[in-house]
Amino acid sequence: AHLAGAGGHSAGDRGDARLVTDRALRLGTAVLALAGAGVAGYLVWVRETGATLVCTTGGCGTVQSSEYAEVAGVPVALLGLIGYLVLFSAALFAGETARLAQAAVALGAVLFSTYLLYVQVALIGEICDWCLVSDAIATLIAMLALMRLRLAQAPPASSISPADSA
Repeated sequence: AHLAGAGGHSAGDRGDARLVTDRALRLGTAVLALAGAGVAGYLVWVRETGATLVCTTGGCGTVQSSEYAEVAGVPVALLGLIGYLVLFSAALFAGETARLAQAAVALGAVLFSTYLLYVQVALIGEICDWCLVSDAIATLIAMLALMRLRLAQAPPASSISPADSA
């Protein structure tokens, strides 16, 4: 007996169609990286101009002016801006090097974000909502990066015979 899936199509009827493509993952990464660059750029701008930092939690100023807001004299927000621009650049290319660069930078960003979240909660005792937004963006980009790596390893849908999917 041959059972059709939802919509009346069996798994073998799909040909080369994929639910997620490398191009879609790159586009998602590019959009998120630009959003992250906007957040990080705003924090750099506030730091450099002395403008008032918009903050709903009340802890942004404390976090941004803490001793942890710099690494070797470089503002963390500037590191974030550079990282997001690298991620945006990696999204422009489809090759193996771009996929690996995106994964390495994104996973490094998630690890660094996790450390910085610990610093906010345990050491500073304040939360920066801009930092949380950046953490979420970095995590989403890392998920997309892992999906890109996985997609590159998957065989094309047309190379899977109906017998393989039964």
